[in-house]
Amino acid sequence: MKEGIHPNYRDVCFVDLSNGFKFVTRSCVATRETTKMDDGRELPLFKLDTSSESHPFYTGTQKSVSDMGGRVDKFLKKFGNKAAAK
Repeated sequence: MKEGIHPNYRDVCFVDLSNGFKFVTRSCVATRETTKMDDGRELPLFKLDTSSESHPFYTGTQKSVSDMGGRVDKFLKKFGNKAAAK
């Protein structure tokens, strides 16, 4: 096989930022950070917004869009029932 054309396939630690869940799997993902594992290994670190431990589809919990405190909540605070009356 030719040298230098294959991706760097190695163990990588993925961490879910929403709940701190960590798991190690092999990946080619490019990372800049590393983390020290419990067994003493230092692995590349990749941060995830959500994983199977926090995603509503896998956990069986669902959130209402109006309860999330995001754009819908901001809109209702700003305009209230004025927008619905028109």
